[in-house]
Amino acid sequence: MEYLHTMIRVTDLDASLAFFVGAMGLVELRRVRNEKGRFTLVFLAAPGDVERAGKDQSPLVELTHNWDPEVYAGGRNFGHLAYRVDDIYAFCERLMKAGVTINRPPRDGHMAFIRTPDAISIELLQKGQALAPAEPWASMPNTGVW
Repeated sequence: MEYLHTMIRVTDLDASLAFFVGAMGLVELRRVRNEKGRFTLVFLAAPGDVERAGKDQSPLVELTHNWDPEVYAGGRNFGHLAYRVDDIYAFCERLMKAGVTINRPPRDGHMAFIRTPDAISIELLQKGQALAPAEPWASMPNTGVW
């Protein structure tokens, strides 16, 4: 068995791409427009996974945008996506500068949570050992839910 991708439905493809590609730095590998089915699929990979994902199409995030308006409830029920990052503090700072709310700051130098424009939780984990606690993260309160 091998992991291929995680699919999430998005209501605004442009906002989701601004989040995943613009703010988080994922790379779009391919896009499928299905006129008959009235949907668009966009497959994304983390920068460190691009070479592997280009060969075997995994691990990927698949954004599914249905063209006909639809209300999606329970984004939090989905659970979360998880990404390992080289420097959790620098990554969270970059996200904040892009307008992303850090719902659970990396107070412990190891873990943070954010949410996509469609309220899907994303866990960020520090690669290797946790970083030493540092401000402003160490005293930053949680915001909302994740």
